[in-house]
Amino acid sequence: MPAVPEGFEEAYRIQRARYPAAEPGRQPVHTVYVPADRFTANTVAEWRDQASSLVKAHLAEPAELAAVFGLPAGLAAGVHERVLRKLSYEPIEDLRIDFEDGYGVRPSEVEDEHVARAVEAVTHAHAAGVLPRRWGPRVKSFADGDPERAVRTLDGFLSGVVARVGELPAGFIVTFPKVLMEEYLGQFVGVLERLEGRLGVRLRFEMQVEAPQTLAFLRGDLPESLGGRLAAAHFGVFDYTAALGLPPHEQRLDHPACDHARHVMQTAFAGTSVELSDGSLAASPASDLTRDVHALWRRHAELVRHSLRHGFYQGWDMHPAHLVSRYATVYAFHLARYDSYRERVRAWEEQREAGGGVMDEPATIRTLVAALRRADAALSLP
Repeated sequence: MPAVPEGFEEAYRIQRARYPAAEPGRQPVHTVYVPADRFTANTVAEWRDQASSLVKAHLAEPAELAAVFGLPAGLAAGVHERVLRKLSYEPIEDLRIDFEDGYGVRPSEVEDEHVARAVEAVTHAHAAGVLPRRWGPRVKSFADGDPERAVRTLDGFLSGVVARVGELPAGFIVTFPKVLMEEYLGQFVGVLERLEGRLGVRLRFEMQVEAPQTLAFLRGDLPESLGGRLAAAHFGVFDYTAALGLPPHEQRLDHPACDHARHVMQTAFAGTSVELSDGSLAASPASDLTRDVHALWRRHAELVRHSLRHGFYQGWDMHPAHLVSRYATVYAFHLARYDSYRERVRAWEEQREAGGGVMDEPATIRTLVAALRRADAALSLP
């Protein structure tokens, strides 16, 4: 009988650990970024109220939603109802308190004060049960040449929350931006390890892919080299396109250069447990007029659909208006194909033809099952 090749067991063990091919969990469909000096315990409610007011004023009926987002009437009715319910019960799934670009550079004592205020706001939001299911800060980049400021903010934020709440509330994650050097990742993990030892918590982080240089060191073994602390990789469209020298009007998520970056991220982290997120649209309605609000929703929906078609199921939202187009587009994307996907899986399980000339392979069925699980998570409502 042929012998097992030498070294196979170890290689297979590494494969299973590095590429677990786990079933998709409940990944947030978006991340809302709020500058740290504007974040309060009422931020979620304020975004909910602003988004709901926009729907009431400019998208009151399913027919309007169908016209704005180009949906069939039957699909639009279900999407409209879901958007209203989502805004009422869970307007924000993932919230990032931003101490980086959205916040800017402030005197050290001012940032310390905003850290303390953010801690207080998180404490009150947690006590009131309105802290989003995923939340945390974005600290400054090591690439700016001042890692002490990033560490000081993270230390003060974490120490303050743990001291006030008694623990670190579930769903915490920290965002580490502008990772231009692979060494910064290991250094940041060292910071997390020291904080873990002192505070008795487990910390994970998401890196931002915001520079062409970053693509060179994205690879499948990166998460394990960082002790399993790398939870996600988020694409930063504006820094990335600026670094390439693209003119301002071409700094957009659907530019081919951004498609390339996303595909590199997918290739590097395929089969790992690292979640991927797309970037944002830096625009708000030009006015309160319906035509301007609808124009913003249409453009945002185009970008969200572009991300979804490319297998990026999460993105950044920067304005309450984005919640409406985000949820409408995500719901429509999943609902439009849900029944046909389910029928193909059932046909496979029952060993019969799915119809319509479809010939599914095992890999396709696995993809369909994953898509249905992802849709169930995205479509679930309180």
